Amino acid sequence: MWWLPWEYGLILAAALLVVGWRTVQQRPGLAALAREAAVIAALYSLWQFAGQLSVLGIDDAIARGEWLWDFERAIWLPDELALQNLVRPSSFWTQFSNLYYAIVHVPAMGVFLFWLFLRHRPSYATWRNALAITTGACLVIQLLPVAPPRLTDATGMIDTGLEYGQSVYGTLGYGIAGQLQAMPSIHVAWAAVIGWAVWEVSTSPWRSVGPVHFAITFVVVAITGNHYWLDGIVAMVLLVGARSIGAKLASWTEGRGVEVKEVDEPVAVTT
Repeated sequence: MWWLPWEYGLILAAALLVVGWRTVQQRPGLAALAREAAVIAALYSLWQFAGQLSVLGIDDAIARGEWLWDFERAIWLPDELALQNLVRPSSFWTQFSNLYYAIVHVPAMGVFLFWLFLRHRPSYATWRNALAITTGACLVIQLLPVAPPRLTDATGMIDTGLEYGQSVYGTLGYGIAGQLQAMPSIHVAWAAVIGWAVWEVSTSPWRSVGPVHFAITFVVVAITGNHYWLDGIVAMVLLVGARSIGAKLASWTEGRGVEVKEVDEPVAVTT
């Protein structure tokens, strides 16, 4: 269940840039797709690399987790422990939550971006910018370590992934991402991007898939003990600002002619 290491993500980004550069004249549609894929690969690599930078001061991280837990109770947010206890008697739903947390996060974003680029190109730049800005803002905040509920004794929550041998994490601070990157939740941030964008740009009866994915993700990160409710709420607040800035940047670059002609040409598909 391990995703591509950050070093390989950078190599992939570089390779995609080369493909884009070499095909820009002959196949401009493919060049545009390769260029955008390179941007996403670079963002993925940054996300992975940042997981190794945030593990600083474990004791302080646990204290911050305890503060978040107490603050949530003070403002009457639902109890994550109660939700976990509700689901844990069911082995099926507990393991479903573990696997959804572990497996769906990255592929869902890849499928979404590919779909958005091919089917809703006019909206692509806005949401690509929003994704980049939201991810960057989350990573900056995550440099201040916060222990997730499963590593904070005061919560009483357990690591359901570890319970069923489905954990995506290894030694503390390593794995798919740093274990002390609870605040804000990039899982929720990315799912919110997908949910909002799909609902906004699509007119298909299937557009509800986006918001459903977001809702499942928000619940799953709490069930598994990986995030507090506030982790997701802060991520959504960041996305609201990032969406506005992303739209303005897309409009500005389009006005200055930065979006070159090949972006508007369809990607040729051969068999």
